[in-house]
Order: sequence, then structure tokens, then C-alpha cells
Amino acid sequence: MLTEEQFKEGQVVLIDKPLTWTSFQVVNKIRWEIRQKFNIKKIKVGHAGTLDPLATGLLILCTGKYTKKIEQYQAQIKEYTGEITLGATTPSYDLESDIDAEYPTAHITEEMIHATTETFIGEIYQKPPIFSALKKDGKRMYELARAGEEVEVTARKISISEFEITHIDFPKVSFRVVCSKGTYIRSLAYDFGKALESGAHLSALRRTKIGEFSVEDAATLEGYISALKED
Repeated sequence: MLTEEQFKEGQVVLIDKPLTWTSFQVVNKIRWEIRQKFNIKKIKVGHAGTLDPLATGLLILCTGKYTKKIEQYQAQIKEYTGEITLGATTPSYDLESDIDAEYPTAHITEEMIHATTETFIGEIYQKPPIFSALKKDGKRMYELARAGEEVEVTARKISISEFEITHIDFPKVSFRVVCSKGTYIRSLAYDFGKALESGAHLSALRRTKIGEFSVEDAATLEGYISALKED
């Protein structure tokens, strides 16, 4: 394992984020473990792109001087795999909130599902979910939404280079998507449902790549901490 000086000079740590953990919790846990290992008061640790609690997969952590590279990594193209459930929506566009409306699905065919993916390829405008960490008037949008306040969400230009359906087990649709920074896969799921003249929400998500980094090269959180302690 690395030395204290190497962590301070800067390291890229690839973690396969576990389900239900926030990205912030992973950062705090790794920072605490490094501090305990070397008995130091401070060490900079940050992540290069949030994953929602109900998502798993690649989380890039930067330590020490490498925290200056976070924006560089955040700007990289990302790949996700996941599952969209057709026929119902939720306020958060995923399973963090309960179903708020149900929609007909009898008219949806497999051909429609595959064809609809094509309408999302390229540069498109997308509205982030109301339940997101983006700021509006100095407050996180999810804080405003939970307080019952009306939130006006502005659409942003994003780019989707690949969107393929990998399996259909109706009403669940498995997919793989390659997209730009700033893309919300929850919003993609919601918009996909609307495009099918129905409703949909994201029921599973895994980030598999960020630029040249792959989740296949990432350590589990538990495995990384065990290796840090054992050295």
C-alpha cells in the first residue's frame, strides 16, 4: 500500500460504490481511514462525479494534490448500465421516492422501445430531476422540493453518443448508455417513458466507465479499506 507522502502528493483511487452509500459517505470513510492509518489530522480527498445512493459502480476519488484534477475527470465521457421500469413515475425519477402516477403500457412494443432510443442520440436538452443536488437560489433543489416549494427547472444541453437496449423483461427494460458530463440517467428514464406515451422511472443504475477508467479496475470499499489496514 502507499505511503503517507504518496497520498499527499496525489493518488487516484477507484472504488466500486456500494448500494445505499452516498458518494460523500465514501469520501468521508476513505479520508478517515487514511488519517487513522498514518495518524494525521488532515488529508484532502474528493470525488470526481456524484453517484446517487441507489446507484452502484465507478467512483473516482482523488487525494492530496490530485484533488486539483477532479474537474478534469468530471468532464470525461461516462458509461452506465441500468434498468428502466415502464408504466409508472416517481417524483425523484427513481426508487428513492414512491410511485406517484401509473400509465398504460399495453400499446408499447419491443420495436417501439428500440426505435425510441434513437430519438435520444446526439445533442439534446434535458431537465435535471427536481430531486437533485443542483443549486437554485443558493439552496439544493432537493431541499426545496422536500419543503414542498415550486422549483422551476431549466433544461440543459447534454450529449448521448450511445443508447442501447440490452434486454426487455416487460415492464423492465435493461440498457447501456454513453453520455456527456451533466447527464442525468434518472431524467433520461423519465423522458423515455414520456416518449413512449407512458411513464417510466429508473429502477437500477451502475456506472461502468469514466473516460479511460473502468469499474473492472475498481476495488470494493471494504476491500480497499482492508488492504489499507493490513499494509
